[in-house]
Amino acid sequence: MAAPLVTTTPFSLSLSNRPRLHLHSKSFPFKLNLHRSRRNPTPVASHGNPHLYKHQHIHSTPPAPHKSSTVLGPNSNFLQMAGPSETSSNREVLLKASASDSSNSSTSTLSQKVFGVLHLVVSLGIVLAMDNFLKKAFVAAAIKFPSALFGMFCIFSVLVILDTTIPAAATSLMNFFEPALMFIQRWLPLFYVPALVVLPLSVRDIPAASGLKICFIIAGGWLASLCVAGFTAIAVRKIVKTEMTDAEPMEKPPPFAPIEFWTWGAIFLASFVSSIFYPTALGTTARTCLPFLLASTVLGYMVGSGLPSGVKKVFHPIICCALSADLAAVAFGYLSKSGVDAVLGDYLTKVSSNPGAGDILMGFLGSVILSFAFSMFKQRKLVKRHAAEIFISIILSSLFSLYSTALVGRLVGLEPSLTISILPRCITVALALSIVSFFEGANPSLTAAAVVVTGLIGANFVQATLDKLRFRDPIARGIATASSAHGLGTAALSAKEPEALPFCAIAYGLTGIFGSVFCSIPVIRQSLIAIVG
Repeated sequence: MAAPLVTTTPFSLSLSNRPRLHLHSKSFPFKLNLHRSRRNPTPVASHGNPHLYKHQHIHSTPPAPHKSSTVLGPNSNFLQMAGPSETSSNREVLLKASASDSSNSSTSTLSQKVFGVLHLVVSLGIVLAMDNFLKKAFVAAAIKFPSALFGMFCIFSVLVILDTTIPAAATSLMNFFEPALMFIQRWLPLFYVPALVVLPLSVRDIPAASGLKICFIIAGGWLASLCVAGFTAIAVRKIVKTEMTDAEPMEKPPPFAPIEFWTWGAIFLASFVSSIFYPTALGTTARTCLPFLLASTVLGYMVGSGLPSGVKKVFHPIICCALSADLAAVAFGYLSKSGVDAVLGDYLTKVSSNPGAGDILMGFLGSVILSFAFSMFKQRKLVKRHAAEIFISIILSSLFSLYSTALVGRLVGLEPSLTISILPRCITVALALSIVSFFEGANPSLTAAAVVVTGLIGANFVQATLDKLRFRDPIARGIATASSAHGLGTAALSAKEPEALPFCAIAYGLTGIFGSVFCSIPVIRQSLIAIVG
């Protein structure tokens, strides 16, 4: 008969002071199992022999100090405790598992970031490719109607049809283009900046007296357009008496990270220094200067966006952005002895084969118009519920803006070409440039500058003006702001009044749409030309 094996462990479990147990098989017909079973036990010895306890006594030898006696047998853990080797092994397993989980988490995070970047590149690339294709198609067909506006109508129609027939497909399409829309929303003010950067070249040939008249029309026109849109919205609201409902939440873009600032700073320094020593390293001066001029514009916008809100009221991020690019142009013109005019000319060349930094930024204006389709689709329920207030006030405000500008320009004796150039002062740059293309003799650079200045006035004074006029309704405040100061006013108001953002976004797009449609109608266009003289 095999004797039971006795092993010692460093744990203290003394059995010497306990009475000996006489375990008889007849007294216990069932198998003793006084331990808690463990997963994956490590058997050390065997004590499962059925003859082990038959007419036998268990004799326990007194253990050594600080050691315990463990009776071991096959397939059992009776009074078994983990030894030092097993504890160390368990700790190693836990450490390896923790390291493995950490590695898997890091890999998963990196994969998500890479996938997010690819998603952004693909979705934004499709939007830009669509805009470029429509431009070429409309030019080839000699169609003057804004190609991006046509694309916007097409996208909106497709989304509505899919939402009616296959709602899941419409949702998937919206989710797919969400990264591109967030990118456009985040960098939207940058697309307006080139007009301000090259403003010294645009107004050089304009007499000072004409410049003052233009400033008067822009400032007075902004206030008049705001009043017309706001009071019209309030009047219609009182008639229809539609109750307010919660709008679809609109996600805000994330703030700028320090890594973005340092990356653009490195690009600026490397490009600026190399351009001084090798001014035609990339073939032309415009291409060579493009990286540091673009970086200076982006850095100015980042710095301006991080300023305190009180400073932003006087020093808007767009002004900071334009000044940053102009200072870079002045510094490079001085060090390279090429002159600031030459550098500003390279900033906005208006030549597709030799683009500058401004051309790259303004190349996104068409995608801004296409993004209106997704914004309006997202707020389609709101548009349908408040259609009367929205459409009536925006239509009247758009017509008032066009005709009042033409009339006041003639009354103050402003040159017809300059008056035509500032006609679409309340319409976003992307569509304002398309509108003035309907007229002969217009100055597109002046048009863009007038639009941006109008937006800056609205961004700085819109909230205080709305309070003075006692516009309390979010619908009236949103429509009045976007109809008079387009995107810049919208951004300024929505930052403090998020409940007005959906109405700002809708009015922002629809004002440009109606303005473009009106100017494309020959009767309206000819009447405007007749008023201007």
